[in-house]
Amino acid sequence: MFEQTFKNIDDILHKDAGCGSELDYVEQTSWVLFLKYLDDLERDRATAAELTGKTYTTIIDKEFQWNNWAAPKITNGNGALKIDHNALTGDDLTDFVNNKLFPYLKKFKLSAESADTIEYKIGEIFSELKNRIQSGYNLREVINRIDELRFRTHAEKHEMSHLYEDKIKNMGNAGRNGGEYYTPRPLITTIVKVVAPKIGDKIYDGAVGSAGFLCEAFDYLKNSKSLSTKETEMLQKHSFYGKEKKSLAYIIGIMNMILHGIEAPNIIHTNTLAENIADIQEKDRYDVVLANPPFGGKERAEVQQNFPIKTGETASLFLQHFIKILKAGGKAGVVIKNTFLSNTDNATVAIRKTLLENCNLHTVLDLPGGTFTGAGVKTVVLFFEKGKATQKVWFYQLNLDRNLGKTNPLNENDLAEFIELQKTFADSENSWTVNVKDIDQNTFDLSVKNPNKKEEAALRQPQAILEEMKALDEESAEILNSILELI
Repeated sequence: MFEQTFKNIDDILHKDAGCGSELDYVEQTSWVLFLKYLDDLERDRATAAELTGKTYTTIIDKEFQWNNWAAPKITNGNGALKIDHNALTGDDLTDFVNNKLFPYLKKFKLSAESADTIEYKIGEIFSELKNRIQSGYNLREVINRIDELRFRTHAEKHEMSHLYEDKIKNMGNAGRNGGEYYTPRPLITTIVKVVAPKIGDKIYDGAVGSAGFLCEAFDYLKNSKSLSTKETEMLQKHSFYGKEKKSLAYIIGIMNMILHGIEAPNIIHTNTLAENIADIQEKDRYDVVLANPPFGGKERAEVQQNFPIKTGETASLFLQHFIKILKAGGKAGVVIKNTFLSNTDNATVAIRKTLLENCNLHTVLDLPGGTFTGAGVKTVVLFFEKGKATQKVWFYQLNLDRNLGKTNPLNENDLAEFIELQKTFADSENSWTVNVKDIDQNTFDLSVKNPNKKEEAALRQPQAILEEMKALDEESAEILNSILELI
């Protein structure tokens, strides 16, 4: 049912003049979905209060509650509730949403007690976006569809979170944003398993995107054991932290975490790289970093001034930030372009040296091309612990017998051998260990060269290729002449 509802909503938005792409569909679905979620959350809280004899004070004033403006109900002939046909629609609906509802919800950012409350997140979300659905009739249809959805049971929330992830994946596949919004879930699951965060860890992603890493870490820890009330509260409020520069990704990240069960995600809308890493203090540090920073971005000179090693390469600046913001003994799993391992520019060499000297880079996972749909770059995952220098690096090269792509994505089985071998850093046809003393001490080149892989057939010399082409041309000419003689 949920899946069909999402498809119907996309069909409605597709014909609206204000929504031109998959990105708009996700953004506009998100804010309506959020308000419906909020209504169900308030109902659950009210029911819980009633059972204990307490009075519940609603977050949202009556005029702006879902059942008053979006889906006022009347009883049909069979005694079931349906949306009142007199509910706001057309210009009346868009006027209410744009000029009353959104301004009201924005104010929560100023009135909330603190940033880790649902009230603050309401204000932040509605300060960051606007209603792009131009037709009030289309908006009415979307609201009617979303009103059919329920967020009351764990099963409903679980199904909804998976469907929302699918929408994010489709948005990433839509083209121009590639891996920016969506890191393949099997890869995230694998990274989380290898890093193995513990309950009580503060877990951080400074390039949070759609919050896939934080959601997966939450699921991993939530299912790791039977949790006490204190541990459950710790996971809800004091475990997951993120920063995101782009408005749309920020909204999607918050919504994704909420659907996974974190009521007030600790995600801040800010440019992580605008912070001077010299200002990072012990209180600002984290136990775990999980991240896939943007590929190939270029940062301005004033941003570069926030880092000891100056470079325009976004991912290289993020890597410096992650090393600095980890606590001593902290663990990280970070996706980065494979060229980081071998580039010879001064900045990359200096960052590799810093990483090897300040952290134990114990594992490098080399991923095949096509891992990130729509982003034609080869990537590696760096696994490291802060606090002691690297002695040995264990490499694993993921060699698959198929090409990865939109219709043939990475799956968890593809990474099963890596997870198993990584536990003991075992050598195999796809894995090997490099002693840091044996690498070039000037360039610290870590390029992936598998010594256990059977050599491919040697490339032929250009002269041999030219001679073969000449012979084929002569053979073709002879055949053509033979045909002409027969005519």
